[in-house]
Amino acid sequence: QVQLVESGGGLVQAGGSLRLSCAASGRTFSTYAMGWFRQAPGKEREFVTAISWSGGSTSYADSVKGRFTISRDNAKNTVYLQMNSLKPEDTAVYYCAAGKAPSSNWYRRNEYDYWGQGTQVTVSS
Repeated sequence: QVQLVESGGGLVQAGGSLRLSCAASGRTFSTYAMGWFRQAPGKEREFVTAISWSGGSTSYADSVKGRFTISRDNAKNTVYLQMNSLKPEDTAVYYCAAGKAPSSNWYRRNEYDYWGQGTQVTVSS
């Protein structure tokens, strides 16, 4: 079992930066790939980024590539999402997820077994 809790969301101006954290509990954290998804009002939850259990492989949605960076610290049971050059379109609830999916399936929501409660990110213009 893995339990996930996101934090670090808030209100920022366009062009600003924000760092989200996802704290995990459970002894098997390091064996899971970790992903970030986001959901804006009226839209489906969409893939943002994911990272392998070792941190050696990452994947990003085209919409955030070059602006967002995912990382993990297995010693701290934590995954991070560094968001730079934020745009109003980035406004959403951001969710952390854990799963055993291969990288080819990281973008699929149903490949993740555990989800956090979400943290709100609002980017003002």
